[in-house]
Amino acid sequence: MLCVALGAGIAKREANCVSQPSRLLQLIEYTSKKAAETMQLSGAMKRLLLMNAASTIIFNYIGIFVNLFIWEKNNKISEVVWFNLVLFVMWTLAFGVGSRLLTSFTTRALIRSNAICGGLVFLLLSTLELDNRLLWIAIIAMPIGIMWGFYASAQNITLSVFGKGRDFEQYFSMSNIINQVISIVNPIAFALIIKWIGYSGSFLLMFLFVALLMAVSFFIPTITLAGSTEKLFQGVRFRLVFSTSALRWMVPSLLAAGVFLQFQMLFALVFTFSVSEDKLIIALFNVLYASSAIGAMMLYRRLHVKEGLWLKIGMTFLAVGILLPLLPKAPILILSNLFTTIGMFYFGTVWNTRQFRIISKQPAMQQARIFLWREGFLNVSRIALLVVALSVQDLHGGTFYLLIALALVCAFIVPVFSGKSTEMFERQGEAGSAESR
Repeated sequence: MLCVALGAGIAKREANCVSQPSRLLQLIEYTSKKAAETMQLSGAMKRLLLMNAASTIIFNYIGIFVNLFIWEKNNKISEVVWFNLVLFVMWTLAFGVGSRLLTSFTTRALIRSNAICGGLVFLLLSTLELDNRLLWIAIIAMPIGIMWGFYASAQNITLSVFGKGRDFEQYFSMSNIINQVISIVNPIAFALIIKWIGYSGSFLLMFLFVALLMAVSFFIPTITLAGSTEKLFQGVRFRLVFSTSALRWMVPSLLAAGVFLQFQMLFALVFTFSVSEDKLIIALFNVLYASSAIGAMMLYRRLHVKEGLWLKIGMTFLAVGILLPLLPKAPILILSNLFTTIGMFYFGTVWNTRQFRIISKQPAMQQARIFLWREGFLNVSRIALLVVALSVQDLHGGTFYLLIALALVCAFIVPVFSGKSTEMFERQGEAGSAESR
């Protein structure tokens, strides 16, 4: 979702973005094909797509421009780290609370809570002023963390309920395309809006998308765990939830993945802001990165390569991207973010597919418990990295190099654990087939 670029190359990059039509035409052509499939989706699924689109616009704006808004005051890495640290602590807590609420309420209630938190975020950004900078950042980050935690828990229960069938495949295919379109259009649109009417005007405009999210929440499917005879937090102990070898091998994979996921997410922002604070340049950077992800997606769809090889290719791109900032020059930082964006696409596609394939074999309530643990493992390692990153003052020094080394090691060991988990899953499938015969 993030980016970088610079100096003499900026004019060239702007020309490239003007020549983006070829990429955009490919995306439009692909989107039109998928639109035909969308017509076959049920009304409920179409409303879910609209809800996801509104949410993605809000989260994309926050991911770029709220972080930039915080950075511009003092240009301190520690302030961006603190914002993300508070956000992920609240995300983790909200995910647990949201999962618990779904045993009594529906996803509609969570999405409405999301909209309320979104409104609160932009109200605070517009009006709140405090002398204590860290307290101000924490107050802004809290409702954002709650938003993401509730949204993640609602998405996971949706996976549990709609986890099978053609409708599901079409839904997530279209959702991915919508996200890519938003990642290209949204940054440029809001960069121009901020240049025209300032941050305060853009905050007011975001209320429209919050209102849309609230309106759509009344019409999305009423997905809930309330009808289950089981209780979510009964039998939630680790050994009961991770009852197979395939599930247990997911745990170290999750912990390692959280480290380099957060490294990439945090420093992609920092690298971008270190190169330029111009909103339009930053937006064009995001277009460049979104376009590279779209290119990677097209290759993934067209080339018939085993998923294990795609994962290795992704982790190689990530490893190179993680190492490049050892030479923190602007062109190198651009290249670093390009490599990590492409790597993140291949990693996310294969790694999530493998894990969902394993999780989807479980009953809905058990899936919810696994997702609860899964989110916890990912966010614990994310938070641990952010705590260490609080002491990073610039893109030099021992702490920054330590984070690079840690992210690099984690990038290399994830395919090992992921492969082991898949191997155990396939063995269990073969054993089950043999028993049925």
